[in-house]
Amino acid sequence: MTRLLPLALIVISLGWLLDPPSFAQSTATDYAIGPQDVLAIVVFDQPDLSGKYAVEIDGSFTFPYIGRVKAGGLTIRAFEKELRTRLADGFFKDPQIAVSVESYRSQRIFITGEVRTPGAFPLTGELTLLDAIAKAGFATLDATDEVVVIRSGKGAGPAAAPTPAATDAKPFVAVSLKALQNGAAIAQNVLLQDGDTVFVGRAEPVFVYGQVKNPGSYPIRTETTVLQALSLAGGATAVGATNRIRIIRVVNGERKEYRATLTDFVQPGDTVMVPQRYF
Repeated sequence: MTRLLPLALIVISLGWLLDPPSFAQSTATDYAIGPQDVLAIVVFDQPDLSGKYAVEIDGSFTFPYIGRVKAGGLTIRAFEKELRTRLADGFFKDPQIAVSVESYRSQRIFITGEVRTPGAFPLTGELTLLDAIAKAGFATLDATDEVVVIRSGKGAGPAAAPTPAATDAKPFVAVSLKALQNGAAIAQNVLLQDGDTVFVGRAEPVFVYGQVKNPGSYPIRTETTVLQALSLAGGATAVGATNRIRIIRVVNGERKEYRATLTDFVQPGDTVMVPQRYF
């Protein structure tokens, strides 16, 4: 019995490799068809019917034998069933049909701000906020920790499946990028809807001057320490007095100055000054 177990595992592994689960296909069949999408339709044993069909503005298009057929608002799977039913009604016996999207043109999302490749992206199925940021090349080093999803309201129709993650009616959703990436905000990894805009803002800078190797301004995220701010500036020079660091901060329009340790947190807009050692 024990000798058979490794063989069984090998067989199972080979089966997984030869016929892996098609997660992408499952998602694609749940895609809601919209105007201007181009569908690739294959009717097996009927090459004259197979081809590419553009969905028109009203969500329908003309198909041989049956005339106008409504596709807009239906998922790929539902449209396959509808087309199969129409063709089986007096035309073919048990027609076998496969439908896929040749070109996604009806649904888009927009990703802007501090991402590597901002722009418009086709919404090809269930797309989460984190997946969308990945499509845009992830956030840049200058990005703030907060990501905002601005809802257009276009996703309230059939394209928005009635799931708790997808049907948030708020005009916008603010999410911590750090919490999203480390899995602490799974519930906020919302499903995006047609017309949504994802905005990744630019982090506010902290200014580091005095006896540091590369003085200047540096964008920071939340919970940045004085030591981390100094690291952004290349660290203190050999004559920098890290035991007498000062933070200059504007509070309610008034300039204030504080003594700081390396473990203190800085705030956006702070100026960190590293003085020269006395000897």
